[in-house]
Amino acid sequence: MEMAQRHGIPSRLSEAELRSLQDNPPAWLIQSRANRTGKRPVWVHLTCAVCGYSEAVRPKKWWPDFSFVFCGHHKNSELPELFLDDVRSEYEGVGSRFVGVVDVREDQA
Repeated sequence: MEMAQRHGIPSRLSEAELRSLQDNPPAWLIQSRANRTGKRPVWVHLTCAVCGYSEAVRPKKWWPDFSFVFCGHHKNSELPELFLDDVRSEYEGVGSRFVGVVDVREDQA
C-alpha cells in the first residue's frame, strides 16, 4: 500500500485498471514482488514473557529467533531463569518497548 501511494496509484481502481496494472506492472512492483521470498512473516506478534503485554510488529531483518521478549522496564530478576550452561544475549529496540532475548548453550555461543 505504501508503494502504491508513493507511486500515485489511487486507493480505488476499476477492474480494468487493476487488470492492466497486473498485466503490465511497473518496475517498482516487479521488484517488490521479487523481494517477497516468504522466508520471514510480514507481521509477528510479540508478547512479554513477564507481564503478557502484546503487540503486532513488522519483523526486522537483523532479528534473530528470540527465545522470548520482555518489556524494557522489567527487572532482570523478573525474567525466566537461565538454564545451567546457557549464555544469554539481549537485543534492545524490538518493537515499541521490548528487549529480545536469545538463550543458547555455552558450547554453541
